[in-house]
Amino acid sequence: MQKARAGGRRAFSTIVVRPAPGKPTRALVRIGPLTVPAAIGRSGRSALKREGDGATPIAAMKLLYGFVRGDNVPFLQTPLQMRRIRKDMLWCDQPEDANYNRLVKAPFKPSHEEMLRRDGLYDICLVLDWNIRSRRRHRGSAIFFHLIKPGYEPTAGCIAVHLRDMQRILPLLRKGTIIRVI
Repeated sequence: MQKARAGGRRAFSTIVVRPAPGKPTRALVRIGPLTVPAAIGRSGRSALKREGDGATPIAAMKLLYGFVRGDNVPFLQTPLQMRRIRKDMLWCDQPEDANYNRLVKAPFKPSHEEMLRRDGLYDICLVLDWNIRSRRRHRGSAIFFHLIKPGYEPTAGCIAVHLRDMQRILPLLRKGTIIRVI
């Protein structure tokens, strides 16, 4: 892994997400010398990701930017561009809509996810370039690196870690860091 300087700390060019032994919905996230447990999709991993399949794509995805819920997480140490989540922020997951796999603004009628979630999963939410820069209908949307549910319950296809682990990882990331799911 290549190393670069970012705010006085080393930034790593690649994060590797590999399956944890014995559980298809669990993973290990490795960045440099740090390895932390994670949850992945309820259907495990898939090289043929489809909208709604519950799988985490087996792919190398660039980290684009992030969102933070400032009232729950007031300070973050990261060189990443982080946008504060507002009530009107939604993410379109309707494949037939022109805004598919894009941030949209409420009110919005087509199917979507609320970014300001009550369960805190998106209190820190990093956007991965899965089907964003070269979008294709039904290939999957809203593939994020975000916070975990209690008990490391599976995600709908994202990668999720505990808040304390996210806070340890964030200073090591930069725009363009590759998240490699193997």
